[in-house]
Amino acid sequence: MILDRLKKYPSDLLLLIAAAIGIIILLTINILIFETMAKSVYLYGILDFEFAWTKEQILTIFFTWGPDGMTLQAAGVYWDFLYIFGYVIPLFALILYLSRRLEDRMTTIGLYMSLTPIVAGIFDLIENINLLIMLNETPNFASFVPLIASVSATIKFGFLLVGAIFFLIALVLLIIKKIKKQD
Repeated sequence: MILDRLKKYPSDLLLLIAAAIGIIILLTINILIFETMAKSVYLYGILDFEFAWTKEQILTIFFTWGPDGMTLQAAGVYWDFLYIFGYVIPLFALILYLSRRLEDRMTTIGLYMSLTPIVAGIFDLIENINLLIMLNETPNFASFVPLIASVSATIKFGFLLVGAIFFLIALVLLIIKKIKKQD
């Protein structure tokens, strides 16, 4: 079973190395790519695009962006494929690392929670594919494509939030456990 394997593999050292590499990827893309894109002066940003829900709203956004803005956003979506590794790997690795140090039932919950960033990453892939369909097939994309992108983005952020909250809870529990051992 996958949970039994997660209790032992990968090693703690490999988890920490993977988390560090993922964080480096995340920060590098944030600083060099996404921060530059955020400074571009557009009425609508990437989150507006991800959560537009309808073809009409997408076409309004695209009209506002114009060809240059659409090209810039398409580049951002392509970078996001690599960015997925920058948040999935560290969050997975850190949740798993902490979960192995919890007790009994919390360990089992943590093993399941370590999978939340992976599920989020899968929905991010679905979202990105649909964002690219809209960018590359404007205005001829199917009207359900924005809905798929927005639903995928919602699910992605939901799983990331659940994983991040569990990580913080696990961290607090381990700090409390460590403090109690010192007393």
